[in-house]
Amino acid sequence: MSKFFEALERADREQAPELPAAPPAEMSAAPPAELPPAPPAEPPPAAPPRLEPPVFDPPATATAPDRSNRVEEHLVSLLAPTSFEAERYRMLRHVVETLRKSANLQVIAVTSPGVGDGKTTIAINLAGALAQSADPRVLLVELDLRRPTLARQLGLGRARRSLVDALVNPGLTLEEIVEHLPRFNLSVLPAGEPAGAPYELLGSPRLEALLSEARRRYDYIVVDTPPFVPVPDCRLIAKWVDGFLVVVAAHRTPQSMLAETLGLIDPAKTKGLVFNGDDARRSGYDSYQGVPAASSFKISRR
Repeated sequence: MSKFFEALERADREQAPELPAAPPAEMSAAPPAELPPAPPAEPPPAAPPRLEPPVFDPPATATAPDRSNRVEEHLVSLLAPTSFEAERYRMLRHVVETLRKSANLQVIAVTSPGVGDGKTTIAINLAGALAQSADPRVLLVELDLRRPTLARQLGLGRARRSLVDALVNPGLTLEEIVEHLPRFNLSVLPAGEPAGAPYELLGSPRLEALLSEARRRYDYIVVDTPPFVPVPDCRLIAKWVDGFLVVVAAHRTPQSMLAETLGLIDPAKTKGLVFNGDDARRSGYDSYQGVPAASSFKISRR
């Protein structure tokens, strides 16, 4: 049977018409279809303008005012010469001018029984009052070598040369160590830095030589000294000066200290007492306000 089916299949193949073979497909690639033209490219968006960071000035730093070069307000003879308090210093100036003529008082020392009685303030204001006249040559000398404050109160800062420098260096002249204040018609000799051996320096012949030269150059020499009772310095200074004004703080200086001070000074050299902080009523001529009442005082001649 299998052969029968094979013969039948072979006959069917032979009777079927042969169909023409399809031509082989051409292998050449057809040209690529043209793409539609792309729309014109839009320009890129403009970059945002560059903003510079704002510049701000830094806020001013609040700092304390520099007072190192300012004259202190209580020095009324220098800063407020027409004030009521300055008139009181002119009264003291009149006393010194009278003694200059009658007792040849040229070198006047200002001292006090103790610390804090106001002697330096009195000394500076007295020198300022004397210098208000154009004629006299006035020198203010600081001989308080333990607690010097003259440069600070006058706003001098750190002096280039000082009294202590001249005492240890004989090569320095008086002119090299004196500070001239043309604004006040005043010359000043600051002590400088606190000295390590003040008693020895004040007892040296060098100090005598400097004060002798000052006598030849100046009409008035006002000396700010240490307090009399706590330290022995004024007992050395006494031989170099013509007289003392003793400053007494009202309601503060013990009577015993004042008595001790007056007992230590040669009575011939005690020229007067200055009561600092006197609360006497002001006269009707007072037209200046704002100066502490502690600047007022009264004088007692001895």
